[in-house]
Parts: sequence; C-alpha cells; structure tokens
Amino acid sequence: MNIQSSKQLKSGIVALAGPPNVGKSTLLNSLLGQKISIVSPKPQTTRNRIIGILNGDDYQIIMLDTPGIHRARSPLNLEMVKIALDSLADVDVIVFMIDVTFPLPEKVADAAQYLNRAGKPVILLINKIDLAARDDILPILQAYRKLFPFKEMIPVSALRRDGTDLLVKKLLELLPTGPPLYPLDMPTDATERFIVAEMIREKIFLLTSREVPYSTAVMVDSFKEDEKKNKIVIQATIFVARKSQKGIIIGKKGSMLKQIRVAATKEATKLLGARIVLKLWVKVQKEWTKDEHFLQELGF
Repeated sequence: MNIQSSKQLKSGIVALAGPPNVGKSTLLNSLLGQKISIVSPKPQTTRNRIIGILNGDDYQIIMLDTPGIHRARSPLNLEMVKIALDSLADVDVIVFMIDVTFPLPEKVADAAQYLNRAGKPVILLINKIDLAARDDILPILQAYRKLFPFKEMIPVSALRRDGTDLLVKKLLELLPTGPPLYPLDMPTDATERFIVAEMIREKIFLLTSREVPYSTAVMVDSFKEDEKKNKIVIQATIFVARKSQKGIIIGKKGSMLKQIRVAATKEATKLLGARIVLKLWVKVQKEWTKDEHFLQELGF
C-alpha cells in the first residue's frame, strides 16, 4: 500500500526510554492493542529497538521501544544501551518512563545528562500506579521536577490502560503536522520472522531462570508459507553460550524445549492467523555475548 503523502496529520516519532523493566514494552503493546514487543518480569528483556505505529483518524505516532538504559559492561549490553541512546537523536518527543517501585531520581542520575544532550521535549511517565497508593505518587513527582524540566508528568498503568489516553493527547500537542511516515494500516515495521524469533526468546525468559535467558539468542532459519493449507513451517535455532545451558534449554527428555515450542507456537498462531509448525534446535555458540561478529549477525 502506498503512503498517502498528501494527507496532513499529526505525525512524528516518539522514543520510549528509561531504566530496564519499567514497562516500556507493555505500554507499546497496550497503545497498539496488539502484541508487538515481548515482555517478561526480568529486566533487559528488550534488546533491539522495536517500532510500533499508532494510527488514528488524524494522527500517526511512530513509537520506538528501546532497550533499558543501564550501566553496561558486556559488548551485548553496551550495544543495547547505545541503541537506546542513539534512538533519542532523531525523534520529536521522548517519553522517559519510570515506575512507582523505582521512584528515586538518584537511581537514574545520568538521565538528565542524556536528556539534555538530546534536546527534545520530554514527558515523564510514572508507570504501575496500580501498585501504589495515591499519596505515594506526589513525592515522586516532586522529586523528579528537580531532575529535569519535563513538559508533562503523567501517572499511568500501562497494563490497565489507565492514563494512556492522556499520554496520547499530550503527545499530539507536541508532535508536528505533516504527512504519515508509514502506511496508515501498518502496526510495526518489524518482519514476521523477527517477531517470531522474539516470541521464542520471550518464552525462554519466562520459562528459565538465572543467567540462562540472558545467554540465549534466537535466529529464524526458514519461514515457509503454504497458502493452500493455511500453514507456516518455521525453523529456528536457539543459541546458548555454554554446553550446560544447552542441557537446561532442552530439559529432561526434551521437556523444556517442548514447553518453549508449544508456548511460542500458540503466540505465533495468534499473530499470523495460520497453523504454525515450529521446529526448534539448540546450538552452543561459545561466549556469543562477547562475539562482535555474531552480534552483527543478530542485528546489533
């Protein structure tokens, strides 16, 4: 479909930034009304920049779900933080997100520095207000007023869509008028292969523990559609950093790998609207999080 270049509407790019595990991906999925970005209770689940496209009758908001900004050491984590900070350079508005369980500005002391450097209007979003009493939120707002001159400070519950309408309204006040940047029926620019790989990785985060989720990567090797049978056969490889992790991912008699496959198949079926045949392999790629060539293959 061609972009309607002559149509003028509120159209711009918004970066969702902030510390890990504050609900950026949940917010994006909530605003879109469908799952584009994976979520888990573990921090640093999001590794790549995910684009979600929020279309309305008179607006198009391009939302960038970025990896959590944190003090990193490994090449993988350093690249994740670089992706997040680089995303701030070419946007119209930044939504800096925290949550009520992560209330003090001292824990994000570097935030003012990179927000100032970006030179963009910034909205502070305080997420997970369903977990706090109303009286607990005011001191958080007062503390963050001293950190940075935010254009707005909005308490929300991304999970319950409480406050998200106000966020959209305030974003539209700050975005420029112009033509849409993407087709008006397009929810994301991510490929189906990428989203399926992310779904598999999400199930690993949810079903395994300790360092295992952070030591895994997923590549979709083939994606074959059979339109006559409304079937898609997907083959993917799960990479781990050590042999012991391979055993954990496979599980006793293949039990863990089966759980991952079944859960990911269910999610992919919902996304793609077809019968999914998902085949998974597990391979050891030694210390891949420190291998710059392999990270490039993964798209970093």
